[in-house]
Amino acid sequence: MIDKIDTCLPAELVKEAREVILANRAAGLRVAVAESCTGGLVSAALTEIAGSSDVFEAGFVTYSNEAKMHLLQVSGDVIDTFGAVSVAVAWAMAQGALERTGADTAVAITGIAGPDGGTANKPVGTVVFARARRGADPKEIVADLKEFGDLGRGGVRLQAALCALELLMPVSAEPDSPSSVP
Repeated sequence: MIDKIDTCLPAELVKEAREVILANRAAGLRVAVAESCTGGLVSAALTEIAGSSDVFEAGFVTYSNEAKMHLLQVSGDVIDTFGAVSVAVAWAMAQGALERTGADTAVAITGIAGPDGGTANKPVGTVVFARARRGADPKEIVADLKEFGDLGRGGVRLQAALCALELLMPVSAEPDSPSSVP
């Protein structure tokens, strides 16, 4: 039986975070996240689970491009070339989080939550995710771009956090993997 958690976060987010913690604990894996548009929401959800410190290694909130470059070593050239909301930047963020922690898996989230900031090519609600795994071929880019639409700032952030939690599940526990982008 799962105890009720005293939380200010949405129940579905905490439920998914609990599943991530339990599955990674069972697999003996540690996780890290690099967040931009979610602003620490994924980290907050993971730390709502008592005892999560044996699974959750670290969370980086790198909202500005400067923070992405300084804390995660994302190249300024990559940001300038592809934009902060891109597979290239998300992948670099995930790799940076993995390299700076002892985690086995790192997931990055970068996107446009709104209400401003969208363009014709990257409208509000566009979010890019990337996952890096320790020991995996670094050329293997596991990434997913989702267009949630303009669900409102909170709605986009919640959906992005839920998707990021799915990516933190151990590979053998995943029902569907995101697209692999060569």
